[in-house]
Amino acid sequence: MTQKGSMKPAKKKKTQEPELEPLCCCEYIDRNGEKNHMAACLCDCQDLDEGCERWIKCKSIQPETCERIMDTISDRLRIPWLRGAKKVNVSIVPPLILLPVLLHVASWHFLLGVVVLISLPVLALWYYYLTHRRKEQTLFFLSLGLFSLGYMYYVFLQEVVPKGRVGPTQLAVLTCGLFLILLALYRAKKNPGYLRNPASNDSSLSNSQIESLNRTGHEKTKAFSGADMSGSLSNRTMKDDLKGPSRMVAGSPTEVKEDWCAKCQLARPARAWHCRLCGVCVRRMDHHCVWINSCVGESNHQAFILALLTFLLTSVYGITLTLDTICRDRSVFTALFYCPGVYADYSLALSFTCVWYSVIITAGMAYIFLIQLINISYNVTEREVQQALRQKTGRRFLCGLIVDTGQYSRGLLQNWYQFCTLGTQATHHPAEDIV
Repeated sequence: MTQKGSMKPAKKKKTQEPELEPLCCCEYIDRNGEKNHMAACLCDCQDLDEGCERWIKCKSIQPETCERIMDTISDRLRIPWLRGAKKVNVSIVPPLILLPVLLHVASWHFLLGVVVLISLPVLALWYYYLTHRRKEQTLFFLSLGLFSLGYMYYVFLQEVVPKGRVGPTQLAVLTCGLFLILLALYRAKKNPGYLRNPASNDSSLSNSQIESLNRTGHEKTKAFSGADMSGSLSNRTMKDDLKGPSRMVAGSPTEVKEDWCAKCQLARPARAWHCRLCGVCVRRMDHHCVWINSCVGESNHQAFILALLTFLLTSVYGITLTLDTICRDRSVFTALFYCPGVYADYSLALSFTCVWYSVIITAGMAYIFLIQLINISYNVTEREVQQALRQKTGRRFLCGLIVDTGQYSRGLLQNWYQFCTLGTQATHHPAEDIV
């Protein structure tokens, strides 16, 4: 007799796949799945050759050719790295090159400074609308913001501090402010409150289940629309639900109205929304911020406000120290508009140009910060504001600068308390969402 346990199941032989040779630091696998080398970045590019030939002959280049050229450039733009060259996002590169060049050019003459400082915001807005229209994510603004912080600090250390007007304590305060900005930005870049599909953890929903959910949502939406609703609830009409039907979720003595996202295949709680750039639903989504290349939602809204506040305080403090150094015996406001002899010295001219660049960026961030404070005071998100302006609902003040939908507002103090406790307590559904 054979002993118990002596019979062992035969192991299935795994098919051995051919192992790929390890890549050196300059090799990579291109978009065609073939091994390539960084030294061959200018080889075998028929689209680029064709585009240059048509450009020399003054012929128009087809948009498809331009897209293929950009795809090839983005695929071959890499840096040496262990176990293969790493791909570099093309949108990171322009700020690293253009910003120092343009600021140095603007320091040559007053008129050049005016032209450059006007052109920079215009180019940034043009690029924003270009990428926003194409629904594309970009690292351009994140790269511009981080590099601007680093470069302004570098100019401050190289041109302003050696003049002896900035003490060690002032430099330490400015440096701490810079680190606090980076820390707040790091926190704001984290998960804004992405909604996960519960089916992805267990098993994917079948088509029959999805159709059943959609059919149930349609039926209950019809029943819900016939009920007597208040004016604030009617503002949140079925226009919010064009992306998908509504669901009635029963998990408590009351039933809560939720939106069904057809793209993420999940039920969204109140005030959640699907970001078309990130491709996911975000809890209590405020907006998609290009400066952090992420959404601002329930989990990172506080860090976003803190980053804005820290940046404004640090920037104003740095501008004040710089103007006090290069334009002595003048107030900050006077020195900003009248600083005689500043273009006689290139070091002073560069510092003065960087001050005006910082003022432009600070003014833009101050506007965003003001809008955020107003929205928090009325307990509305930026997406809800834009939706109310399109649908011409809610109360508007100051030409639409202040919008009160009246749906979630509970008074100034209660609104700010709810904002300060975001993500620290269980999700509370207001009365407007109770059926």
